[in-house]
Amino acid sequence: MSKTYRVAIVGATGAVGLKFIECIEQRKFPCSEVVLYASPKSEGKVLHVNGKPCRIVGLTPQKVEKFDFAFFSAGSSISKEYAPLFAKQGAVVVDNSSAWRMDAATPLVVPEVNSADIWKHKGIIANPNCSTIQMVVALKPIHDAAKIKRVVVSTYQAISGAGGRALEEFENEVHAMEMKTTAPKRSIFPRQIAFNAIAQIPQKDAFLANGYTTEETKMIEETKKIMGDPNIRVSPTCVRIPVKNSHSESVNIETEKKLTAAEAIALLKKAPGVVVCEKQEDFPTPAEVSGKGETFVGRIREDWTVPNGLHLWVVADNILKGAALNAVQIAEVIIKK
Repeated sequence: MSKTYRVAIVGATGAVGLKFIECIEQRKFPCSEVVLYASPKSEGKVLHVNGKPCRIVGLTPQKVEKFDFAFFSAGSSISKEYAPLFAKQGAVVVDNSSAWRMDAATPLVVPEVNSADIWKHKGIIANPNCSTIQMVVALKPIHDAAKIKRVVVSTYQAISGAGGRALEEFENEVHAMEMKTTAPKRSIFPRQIAFNAIAQIPQKDAFLANGYTTEETKMIEETKKIMGDPNIRVSPTCVRIPVKNSHSESVNIETEKKLTAAEAIALLKKAPGVVVCEKQEDFPTPAEVSGKGETFVGRIREDWTVPNGLHLWVVADNILKGAALNAVQIAEVIIKK
């Protein structure tokens, strides 16, 4: 009889929490039991896991139990407080917040890129930022073959990455514009998101002294850590656009060794988790990629302005591969070992 595992999902009622449940079901994750945690105000609500009703447990320190795995998506402050408590009880915690990503003792993992780092964990493994995940999946085979020196990336990030209230804010603005009425006061975005583009991801995304935002800084530092190369130079501009789900990225790469577009395509075709859209006109879009777990790469071409340059267009479902699926894949690596 194959082994089964006791699993906790912390933040189960949020968008990523619900996607954790979906991933566990679709991938037939070997669970003996799944316990769903959310804020105490959600205590007693019922969700279904593998067709069975599962009552929400209000998260308090007294209700932390022994688990094999604990998937967290409840925000940084909750992760800082509770991830060590679950780990102390024996769980491998895979945390989707920013709380542990840059902690020197915590591995930051994308299984297609640096699965070996999983085994450095001391109870907690960090899931990277959604934008970083899809970019490094595409960068890894190119870096291995030609050593990346510099990346200039512009993101086109979906509203779902800012949560359910952000989607409501967008829909309220669209409705108000259609009805020619005043939209309710916004609380998530610093500017109008409907039919607009905002070069500042959430309202709390601060501009730092160097001009980059906190979201952009995440991409810079996380890429270096995941790729295991502190010398990669990353210059991001992160933009929120009025698309409901799936992030897109324009990625410009400069390598030490020359790679032709054909060579890059061949490498990416062999890369785990990548779907190559080889013809220029077959580029991926958020609408087509939403609900799929792979990272889609198209518009692969050489940059004629530098000797060793490539352009990529990278699209992935930010709630799936950019969050829940990546975490479940980390646990699957541990199980397989």
